[in-house]
Amino acid sequence: MKIRRNTAGFLKTAAIFIASVLLICSAAVFALPGKNVSADVGQPDVPIPALSEVHCASYCVYDKTTGYIVISMNPDDRIYPASMTKIMTCMLSLEYLDTSAKLTVSETALKDLDADSSLMGVLEGEKVKVSELLYGLMLPSGNDAANALGEGCVDAFFEKYPAGGSAVNADGVNAQYILDRLNDNQEHILSSRKLDAFAVLMNLRAEKLGCKGTHFVNACGLPDDNHYTTAYDLAIIMAAASELEDFRTLISAPSHVFIATNRHKADAWSYVKNSNYLLYDPWLASKTANGTDSHLSAVIGGKTGTTSQAGKGLTIYTVNENGHELMISICGIPQEYYFYTTMYLASVTAYGNLACWENDPVTRVYGTTGDYKYVNAPKSEQPQYDPLIDPGDIPTGYDLSQPTPTPEPEIREDQGEEEVIDTSTPLELFVRQNPVISGVIGGFMLLIIILNIVLWVRINRIKHAAEINAKKKKGKRK
Repeated sequence: MKIRRNTAGFLKTAAIFIASVLLICSAAVFALPGKNVSADVGQPDVPIPALSEVHCASYCVYDKTTGYIVISMNPDDRIYPASMTKIMTCMLSLEYLDTSAKLTVSETALKDLDADSSLMGVLEGEKVKVSELLYGLMLPSGNDAANALGEGCVDAFFEKYPAGGSAVNADGVNAQYILDRLNDNQEHILSSRKLDAFAVLMNLRAEKLGCKGTHFVNACGLPDDNHYTTAYDLAIIMAAASELEDFRTLISAPSHVFIATNRHKADAWSYVKNSNYLLYDPWLASKTANGTDSHLSAVIGGKTGTTSQAGKGLTIYTVNENGHELMISICGIPQEYYFYTTMYLASVTAYGNLACWENDPVTRVYGTTGDYKYVNAPKSEQPQYDPLIDPGDIPTGYDLSQPTPTPEPEIREDQGEEEVIDTSTPLELFVRQNPVISGVIGGFMLLIIILNIVLWVRINRIKHAAEINAKKKKGKRK
């Protein structure tokens, strides 16, 4: 009877202990926080400023499709364009130069660049592809690239449209026009005054486009009292440049890696990024300050500009859901508000697109800002549906009430690796995602196994002792 009581008491104690351990394990699973493996770091839905809260000298939203200003503030006031000048430089360079040809960077192209100049980083005597100079012009906003391209344009202009010849450029002039405007001879201009000649071509194009408040004196936008424009003029210059496919490619590129040259011997000697931050986060302009849908479909790209005299400014190219192309220029953001530049641009962009939509509320471009976020990638990796570059490219059976479909990832032959498919069970996923909790539970489970083994051994010993005692008693009775 004593042995039986001892055995029953031990079993009862063991059962209570095991139940307690299991209860603790269960509590650990529910009480301890699990590891968050989501890629979402909690970016809040940031409201943009109202138009009345935008601090700038002027802005203009120009509808290229209709030819009218949608919204504006002081659109004809004179401002300093800074590096937004390079929109004109880029447009003329694409018209006069072969992008696959090479230009040699001259001493004069680098001569007057001060310490505050933004640079691509080319050197005197460096032979650089025009396409590389164009990226150096538009992404790091290189003044050296601007001057090299400007000089190349003048050389090409005098070669293609010589004075006294019958050939004229798109603006209807030949080299005689530059000779007359500069009151100089061709030899001296080509040896010492190429950038002056390029400014003549810039001003001629501005005049032909209908710019009333613009005068350029250099290719890069360095400060000068006689180098000025307006928000409206910048918008119509951007509208003209947007006609060129290569220009759209340049302004939409988020980054670029430069290839080797005779002076920079290795590829990737410089890596540059686009300074138009709205290109990376176009969703910022998808709603107005009060949460109204702006009907912005795409931010194609643009050009920034900053000097102490000019303040900060941007001119960008966007597309509305109704298919209208909007050129948006914001100028003269004071230095104390530089940090708000992207938010100010987002505000003007959102309200401009909303006003455009209200004038013509018809869906012609499918999708949202995310569908047309261009990347600097091969055509095969561009968005599947692209009516912005390919008019009429509209997906069959597109349902506007449903989210834009996400294409399945494509494995290219040159990737060199097979796609890894995760076949983990739910338990394996839990262990990977919650290593601390899994360790605690594993320790408790190991303890339970050990206690069960000890309990089994103890029970068997007690049972064996009971059998021996029973035999002894039986023997005594005999």
